[in-house]
Amino acid sequence: MQSDIPCRSSSPADTHLVTLANGVRALAIQQPWRQSVNLSVFIRAGSLHESKRLNGISHVVEHMAFKGTHTRDCQRINLDAELLGAEVNAHTDKDHTAFHIDGMAANLPAFVAQLADIVLNSTFPETELERERQVILHEFTEFDEDPSATAFRLFDRACYGQHPAGQPVIGNRANLRRITRADLLAYVAQRYTASQVVVAVAGPVDPEAFTRQVETHFGAMPGGAAPALDEPAWLGGLKLRRMATSSQCHSVVGYAAPALHDAAHLPWTVAAALLGEGMSSPLLDQIRERRGLAYYTACSADIGPLMGQFVVEAATAPEQASEYLTEVAQLLHQQAASTDAVGLQRARNQLAVRALRTLEQPTRRLEAAAQEVFVFGRPRDTADHIANLQAVTADAVRAVFATMLASPVAIALAGSVPAAARIQAEALFGHAAAAR
Repeated sequence: MQSDIPCRSSSPADTHLVTLANGVRALAIQQPWRQSVNLSVFIRAGSLHESKRLNGISHVVEHMAFKGTHTRDCQRINLDAELLGAEVNAHTDKDHTAFHIDGMAANLPAFVAQLADIVLNSTFPETELERERQVILHEFTEFDEDPSATAFRLFDRACYGQHPAGQPVIGNRANLRRITRADLLAYVAQRYTASQVVVAVAGPVDPEAFTRQVETHFGAMPGGAAPALDEPAWLGGLKLRRMATSSQCHSVVGYAAPALHDAAHLPWTVAAALLGEGMSSPLLDQIRERRGLAYYTACSADIGPLMGQFVVEAATAPEQASEYLTEVAQLLHQQAASTDAVGLQRARNQLAVRALRTLEQPTRRLEAAAQEVFVFGRPRDTADHIANLQAVTADAVRAVFATMLASPVAIALAGSVPAAARIQAEALFGHAAAAR
């Protein structure tokens, strides 16, 4: 549901966005003081867009896109970038896949051509797929044996169940073993369409020249709308996995938050910073400084295009896990009862500084701007965003905590998990679901 919370919103003056005839967006962020450029191609293709049978395929496509095109093999793809002193890379997330190249500004036309070749002309050679499959399986093993990653995987499953939002980006071992070249080609044909692509650059660029370069290399990309996604229903529940190799109990506790398109997400972002951003925040002050229950604990509002999560995480000693969960529950109730004015101002200012730092970090700014283009049709202005954050009131923040405490909680415990911690989690958070 759309919120009626008023928000200022406009496009930043240093950003130029052009939509080509086929639907590809060319986004240029001018940073004239720099001598290098960051170029990325963002495709709205991630684990959110995968069926259960093909969970993990977006990540496999990302790997395989570097394994050969119609004119270059994998060695040449890397060498062509590195001969120019550039770095080429990629990543896959829940809502997108991105291909990056960073280098000297004078070489931007070559970079556009190189990324276009990777995105549009990859051939996914069968022999390379069999080799890369082993690399990805090694990556999966590292992920599967990491108790923190395991806790978050369980948390997503507790939140969303069988909906694609509950799937891990890396997929599962069975899928990774059976995905075929035909699967890759079919998935790319469906998801890698012009309307799902943003080609974005940050640096000392001429926006009009950049748009022409994008038109040259991406202008013939097939159009077509990708299938719409249903917003996931929040389930809640407790998931547990004991891991003999871990000596700590990894805990993730969270609640459903509004998605990026809903202005109501702003108080949730402020609430998360109020509770757990900085050493003076209640979470770190109580959990780490006063009680010594954890070296690492954090709170975040992970706001995405389709859904949001308010998350409290930590790794603690098994014998302290019950005490840690008790303290988290108490902190949530305290914030629902009253909001400290000093803490609120601290949180708003920390978020403002974080937003300003993003302006100075081209990789982060490009990703944020591309996501905003996908959601809003244009990037948001940082000054407007900061003004909207500063306008969040204490009453709005208290309402966030009250809403959470009246809503289903999702809890994940992984690693060395004592039975008492599971019992305490269920008792503290009013939860009676069976752990798995």
